[in-house]
Amino acid sequence: MREWRFKLLYDGECPLCLREVRFLNKLNRHGLLAFEDITAPGFDPQIYGTTREELMGVIHGVFPDGRMVKKMEVFREAYRAVGLGWLLAPTGWPVLRWLTDRGYEWFAPNRIRIGRMFGRKCDSGSCVKPPAEAKEKSA
Repeated sequence: MREWRFKLLYDGECPLCLREVRFLNKLNRHGLLAFEDITAPGFDPQIYGTTREELMGVIHGVFPDGRMVKKMEVFREAYRAVGLGWLLAPTGWPVLRWLTDRGYEWFAPNRIRIGRMFGRKCDSGSCVKPPAEAKEKSA
């Protein structure tokens, strides 16, 4: 098995996120895509130079050299790693990039609510990004 060329940092308690991870994992025949659950016990976001809040806000991915990408670029890279880069390639074209990036920015904070509409839920509550007010009060 070859070394991974892209690692997806995912919210393991988000039902929609898990569904996507399972899908990608089935296609990951060559092991080029690695997965890391940011809700796993012992996960330390500092190894990536970020915070748990940042990681919970939007999806992130990392290359072996430490470069990090986030939002839609993560999906483009993850699909490329499993051989389906062509499927999301149009989302990187100028006008479509802007539209899909804005769409993801709307989706990310609403992913739990959207999941509930499709019968999926987050039981633990840890898969919800803390509201800005709570963050300010704790500071």
